[in-house]
Amino acid sequence: MHTPTIVRMSNVTRVYKQSSFEVRALDDLSLEVQSGEFTALTGPSGSGKTTALNLIGALDVPTSGTVFVDDKDLGQMSQHARSELRKRRIGFVFQAYNLIPVLTVFENAELVLRLQGVPSATRKERVMALLDDVGLSGLHGRRPNEISGGQQQRVAIVRAIASEPAVTLADEPTANLDSTTAEQLLDIMQKLNEERGVTFIFSTHDPRVMARAKRTIHLVDGRAQQASP
Repeated sequence: MHTPTIVRMSNVTRVYKQSSFEVRALDDLSLEVQSGEFTALTGPSGSGKTTALNLIGALDVPTSGTVFVDDKDLGQMSQHARSELRKRRIGFVFQAYNLIPVLTVFENAELVLRLQGVPSATRKERVMALLDDVGLSGLHGRRPNEISGGQQQRVAIVRAIASEPAVTLADEPTANLDSTTAEQLLDIMQKLNEERGVTFIFSTHDPRVMARAKRTIHLVDGRAQQASP
């Protein structure tokens, strides 16, 4: 059975212009990610990991080359069209959780579905099931400051995947967590990948994430140096 390609980057270069010089964050990068992958972009600081994730997430466009996400050429889309793609087909998990303090766990988790106009009953059914899946059953009425950092990151994961996006991007998701909590979080993400088919792409230098990844793509100076397995 054919597995669809969700992300395709071809000969991508991204140059940022400073006042008197240029920074080449990506340099002729090509890679593909298929549906259902659990893939990590690795490499030292400044290697281009976050830049690559920003391009895949339709937060930026390449200086040259092409980026296709869910069969859409991001470089040929308007800013509004890229915004709609992010809202409907791309999930985001950030290092800093980015939950809204005045909203409850449930309200934070359902936010993307609400923005999409999904009916209330559907939102409740889907979000409550996911909260249960990630071990947050019974905490749906609490505020972010009433739960731990690891629990906040679980809420962020539910928010990211509740709309069933084509791909979920996780930028250093374990960076602010202790070892035990990080392993628990990775257990949850791995389970979501294996049981629900959620496609994850990580940007990380955490060996715990690399050990779990089914494939790693190592970046150095904006280029893919190696991939494993």
